[in-house]
Amino acid sequence: MAFKSEDDAKAYWKENLKLVLILFIIWFVVSFGFGILLVDVLNKISLGGYKLGFWFAQQGSIYTFVVLIFYYARKMGQLDRKYGVHDE
Repeated sequence: MAFKSEDDAKAYWKENLKLVLILFIIWFVVSFGFGILLVDVLNKISLGGYKLGFWFAQQGSIYTFVVLIFYYARKMGQLDRKYGVHDE
């Protein structure tokens, strides 16, 4: 990677870390919050015959994680193009 300036490099990593932090918070809320802390509240709702809290603990956090991976890849591609460090 060759940035045009040091300021571009700093801005790139600042945006990258901000994105990672936001996605990590989402994943934490879904996996720990919905799957563990709020499981009793969510279990009052049913999804496909299963209690919603159980579903988040077993499947929902995994699906969310996979979606976040694809979202991160797309956003990083956009960020790379924005700062001119994308692969050809």
